[in-house]
Amino acid sequence: MSEQPTRVTVEAIVRADAPARPAPARLRRRWLAAGVASLASAMVVAIAFGPAGLPVGGVISELVSALPGIEVGDGLSDRQAGILWQIRLPRIVLGALVGGMLAMSGAAYQGVFRNPLADPYLLGVAAGAGLGATLAIAYGPNSTTWAVDALPLFAFAGAFIGVALAWAVGHTAGASRNVATLILAGVAVAAFLTAIQTFVQQRESDTLRTVYGWILGRLSTSGWHEVLLILPYVTISAVVVLLHRRLLDVLSVGDDEAGTLGIRTTRVRLVVVAAATLGTAAAVAVSGLIGFVGIIVPHAVRLVAGTSYRIVLPLSLLLGAAFLVLADVAARSIASPAELPIGVITAFFGAPFFAVVLRTNRRLVQ
Repeated sequence: MSEQPTRVTVEAIVRADAPARPAPARLRRRWLAAGVASLASAMVVAIAFGPAGLPVGGVISELVSALPGIEVGDGLSDRQAGILWQIRLPRIVLGALVGGMLAMSGAAYQGVFRNPLADPYLLGVAAGAGLGATLAIAYGPNSTTWAVDALPLFAFAGAFIGVALAWAVGHTAGASRNVATLILAGVAVAAFLTAIQTFVQQRESDTLRTVYGWILGRLSTSGWHEVLLILPYVTISAVVVLLHRRLLDVLSVGDDEAGTLGIRTTRVRLVVVAAATLGTAAAVAVSGLIGFVGIIVPHAVRLVAGTSYRIVLPLSLLLGAAFLVLADVAARSIASPAELPIGVITAFFGAPFFAVVLRTNRRLVQ
């Protein structure tokens, strides 16, 4: 089979598997523009609201003055500028990176496993990260004596160990022939790692509060360190997943059909899962376990923009970032001056929304 006919046939199958009236390229661009506008609006709201009020006009002047060759004039006082650049903006950017990564990874997992209930914490990612964070809190070195914070490193390593174990167990059981086997392997590995985590917590009961706070998720940051820490991983993950968006459309018609077109389904799954897990592990390492983002956002995108992964993946990236930025605004504003765990906010809004989606759109889970 020549290369050119294969490409034509793949496009034909993608179109055949899409909704009856697939969105044209112009409409897809409009959805992407709407996603960019949503993210920009969410970031403006996040900048404007907080325990320390910042004048909107001053913030705009400060941001514009930061552009090369532009000087608007006095924007904010030194104290206000410090709050903007060293506290608020890093937290907003971190929330956008984490939310976008979790949402896009959720969409990628759902495409790989053809399961609308799959999320970024599949395959033991959450359990591995939770165990790693627990070990860092209970037995890790003091952050004041180490050059780097051990908690993100332990969580990152734990997430990848969890995925590696799930993949190894699933592979020996024939996961290459049945994706459900890999999911079941992830469930088994997650249960095992969670049991170890619970054992450590019981032996080190004085760490329960800290571990529990991390599990509920948080975006507290002291500067740009956390942003720079996960930015390379999120960038690599997003690029790789987006480059496979058309192949995920082909996988949706079934392995046999995709195989007849020369698509190496096992390789595609491995690459997409590895990339999505890389970004998820990095996000979890700095934010803790924030649930529902990877399920709610992709479902919402499918409801309004169609099921093609050519639009689902990039739009999930943008809207996931906007969703978590706004959720963080609620987390630090509802009980001000105290701060709620952001995982509580995402669960509070996400669980009812997901229930409505399941009831009104049963076809998504059939």
